[in-house]
Amino acid sequence: MYFNFDDDYYMSRAIELAKKGAGYTLTNPLVGAVIVKDDMIIGEGYHEKFGAPHAEVNAIIDAKNRGEDLIGSTLYVNLEPCSHQGKTPPCASRIVDEKISRVVIGTRDPYREVSGNGIKILEDAGIIVDEYVMEDECLNLNERYFSYIKNNKPFVVLKSAMTLDGKIATKTGNSKWITTEVSRNFSHELRGQLDAIMVGINTVINDNPTLNVRFGNYKNSPIRIIVDSTLRIPINSKVLSNELVSFSIIATTNNYDREKFDLLSKKENVRIVITDDKNGKVDLQDLLQKLKEFNISSILLEGGGMLNASMLKENLVDKFYFFVAPKIIGSDGKNAIGEMNFKYLKDVIEIKETRVEKMSDDILITGRM
Repeated sequence: MYFNFDDDYYMSRAIELAKKGAGYTLTNPLVGAVIVKDDMIIGEGYHEKFGAPHAEVNAIIDAKNRGEDLIGSTLYVNLEPCSHQGKTPPCASRIVDEKISRVVIGTRDPYREVSGNGIKILEDAGIIVDEYVMEDECLNLNERYFSYIKNNKPFVVLKSAMTLDGKIATKTGNSKWITTEVSRNFSHELRGQLDAIMVGINTVINDNPTLNVRFGNYKNSPIRIIVDSTLRIPINSKVLSNELVSFSIIATTNNYDREKFDLLSKKENVRIVITDDKNGKVDLQDLLQKLKEFNISSILLEGGGMLNASMLKENLVDKFYFFVAPKIIGSDGKNAIGEMNFKYLKDVIEIKETRVEKMSDDILITGRM
């Protein structure tokens, strides 16, 4: 195995390129690629969107457009090159064809049709392969992809803005604004990086939100998911507007309002998903499986207390972003997390890998299940 002092530098560049695809790659990973020859970058690329050419191919095309010779070069990529024919041809074979001499990889691809096979194709062709350069950074970059492959469900991030006493609104439902503008802008950054936003029907009825991205560096317009067991959603809700770029998915059960169903079915940017019934409510486990039909691999959960609690009870949340404002509402306010019915402390949910940082006057706490 061979490493040089520049490996981290070029891998860092590959990671930065990969981030440009955030929000657009759906069930595909975020991947960036850098081609280096004689200590100079001669080609760069990233996976720009689902179904489009992969990062390695885009970097090769970039190098050729610059008039560069790829023979004897080194390719840096944060994820193992694919080895199978999917929506695009296998990247490993293309690398071999271009006579690239060395490939530096951040992490292996957990997808069973690729894992280890891409590396084998390269090594069988006599290409030097070095692995695990900046591995932790590469794993964090694609946490939602690795989770999606491993757990066979979308990666769910619960985001909530609350007071010091855990309230998201006053007793009248007033919640604008609990946190600072800085925190709200960061929330839009999160929206733009994930495939979908999920809320409950009470949030739609009470707040009439748009659920789009209005600030930040990530301009992806995520799919909107509304959990609505009986189709109580007002037909003129902002989330159903035809002016929005992405469509809305309304998750319901067979107990839906027939008249409302007919009206919603006529709206061009609405998709209705009928799930199994669980105690008169949408079966959330079944919903997450059905969402894979839309190539959704990550969800930002912006629910109220009831939906947040239901997702936690089903063990469907993977990561947390809690924005805590230095304010107090009191016991008559609305809770960020609804009833969990724990009798003993040994049974409560523990959040791991917590990080705490200041965000203007607020505090941001992140963690994982």
